[in-house]
This record gives sequence, structure tokens and C-alpha cells, in this order.
Amino acid sequence: MSNQDSVFIRRPFIDISGQQNGPLSGAIVSVKATFDVAGYPTTAGTQILGAQCAENDAEAVARLRAAGASIMGHTNMTELAYSGVGLNPHYGTPVNPLAPNCIPGGSTSGGAVSVATGLADIALGTDTGGSLRIPAAFCGLTGFKPSQASVPRSGCAPLSQSLDSVGVMANNVETCELGWQILASDWCSDQRDADLTIVVPENFGLDQLDDEIAKGFEEALERLKKHGIRIERQTLPLFDDYKTLPVWQFSAVESRRHYGPLFSLEDERLDPRVRQRIKRGESVSDQTFNDTCAQRAALIEHSQADYADTVFMMPTVACLAPKFEELESDEEFDRINLLCLRNTTFANVIDGCSISLPYQFNSHTMGIMLTAMNGKDRSLLALARAIQPLLAEASPCSND
Repeated sequence: MSNQDSVFIRRPFIDISGQQNGPLSGAIVSVKATFDVAGYPTTAGTQILGAQCAENDAEAVARLRAAGASIMGHTNMTELAYSGVGLNPHYGTPVNPLAPNCIPGGSTSGGAVSVATGLADIALGTDTGGSLRIPAAFCGLTGFKPSQASVPRSGCAPLSQSLDSVGVMANNVETCELGWQILASDWCSDQRDADLTIVVPENFGLDQLDDEIAKGFEEALERLKKHGIRIERQTLPLFDDYKTLPVWQFSAVESRRHYGPLFSLEDERLDPRVRQRIKRGESVSDQTFNDTCAQRAALIEHSQADYADTVFMMPTVACLAPKFEELESDEEFDRINLLCLRNTTFANVIDGCSISLPYQFNSHTMGIMLTAMNGKDRSLLALARAIQPLLAEASPCSND
């Protein structure tokens, strides 16, 4: 199977029926296989679903089509969107175009590779714990997870109703911003611009980093400071509180509640690693999950009250894109998957917005992530636009 074949669940289709003078006229948008596209089955990366074709477009797809986009897809993904690494045993896994022996990241794996290889201008995807930002970081792209309420999720197969967001990946901030403005057309105009203070949290997101990621992040900070970008370092109680939350419960419990009535969780066609995580939700009582939801609500209230004009900066992912061979054992798969998701999931839990910007140093590519509170999308994107060219400047030659 070629890499182009594995980008898509099935042979690509292109629909150019969108208006010819819209803001996305001429742009090709790939669509993650979790979204309904009229006339095509919605597989969500599994072989169990998708027996019938969707009658209507998902609302996000309809808005992009109405803006003139040519719809291309469905792109490959982790089965049911349940991992941050992007492996799919049913349809193959697209190879990272920047590192052919390495994973693309997930769960929006095919979407990232479709943009990174020039097959699409924008990738429409979902982000439950980093599923847009992780593959963006690994594939040298910009990935934007907007405030959850800004983009409708109707016609999109869920993983976690609490954490799912619909967003985009592209080659730059401006294209992501245009895509979001179209997807959030009846919401984003109500936002007000705000000056955001950049804070690097000393007690979260900076431990267990690959040496290259640690060096690259510090290099990026110094570069931004030299250009007059003010960056503070603080130890924040918010992150200590966050670490006590059993985040895994949201996807485990809510995916079980959604998919349990649709098919047997013992179905042999289900990826065993996905089955294991969904079934873990069986161990959580309704009362326990209600308590977890209440704890999250308190965390959201705290973060929005105390950090309304703060943007947190950290590496998008703690490691460089792992090699496929590193994920062969279940133990290593679980460890790497959690490490990939660690920094990104915070934004979903606090109901915030977050963007990953590509940063290249020496021969490596990583993501620099900015995370702000709910409803600060416009201000976050403005800050990202200002930072983007500074990160893209050529680095001095290094022998490291």
C-alpha cells in the first residue's frame, strides 16, 4: 500500500460543487472519516460502522462546501479517534512525510499527511485530547483546536462529548484562521480582542522531554524573547489541580455509552487496543463519573477566573515522532500514547482553545503550543500570527 493510498479510507473523491466565488474557492479540504459526507459511508476508521451512506453532510462539511471548498476525503484516522499516535490496523497508517520510519500522529493522521504532502490545503478533523495538534507537530503543520462551542459537531461521530472539538490543520496560521472563521461563522464575530500574557508553566509539560525537544523549546523561547516577545515562567497551582483529575474517564466512559448500543465491544474486528480503552469505562460507576465531571467543572471555573488573559506556552508533544517499531509492544504503545497526549489534553479539559505552530531546529521538527481560555480564539490566533514568522526564521547552522 502506498503512502497516498493509506492517507484515505477509500479512493479519494473530490466534490467541486461549492460556490465559485466563496472565500475557499479553489481550496481543497480533506475530511476526517469521522464526518458525514452525503453519499459516502462514515467509517470513523473502523470496519464495524459505515454500512450505509450518509444522507447529509455534517454541518462542518456543509459550511466548508458553502464557502467554495472542494471536498476531498475521507482521510484515515485512528479507529474511533481513540489514540494520539495515528495507527490503524484496518486501513494502514500513513507514513510521516518528514520522517518515513515514524508515525504521523493522531488521531487525525490522514488529514495531517494530506496537507503535508500537498494533497489538500486544509484538513478538517477533530481534537479530543490533541488529535489535530499532535499530527501537526509531527508533520510540520499548524493545527488549531478552537473553543468547543464555536464549531458545530452535528454529523460527526463522537469519542467524548465532553472533550471533542472540531478544527483544522493547514500550512500556516492564516489558513487555519480562515477555516475556523467559516466553521464558526455564527459565533466568532462575538469575540473581543484581548492582550494575552504568555506564561511557561514550570510545573507542567516540561518534564520527560526528549533532549531534542527540550533544546528546541528553549531555543524557540530565546528567539521570541530576542524579538521582544515577553514570556514569563511561573509555577501555577492550576496545573497541580489538573494532575489530580482522572482525564482518561471522559473518553472511556462516553465512548462506551455511545458505541456500546451500536456494536459489541467484543467484536473481533475492533482494534484490541481501542477495545481495551473503551472497556476500561466499565469500571467507572455513574457516581464516580459525575464526581469527575464536577471536578472538571470546578477546574474550568478556576482557570477562566484566574487566567482569563493568559496563554500557556509549552512543547506540543514531549517527544519527536516515534518510530513505528517503538509501538510494537502494548506496554510501549500505552506509554508513548500517553506521553503524546499529555500536554495537549489540558486544553480540552479546561474547555479552552489551542494552536500548535511548527518549529524546525537542526534536523528536527517539533510543535510550539499556545493554549488560551474558552472564547479567546481570535486573540490566540492574532498572537500566533505574530509569532509564526519569528519561529520560521532560518536558524544558525549547528553541529549538534
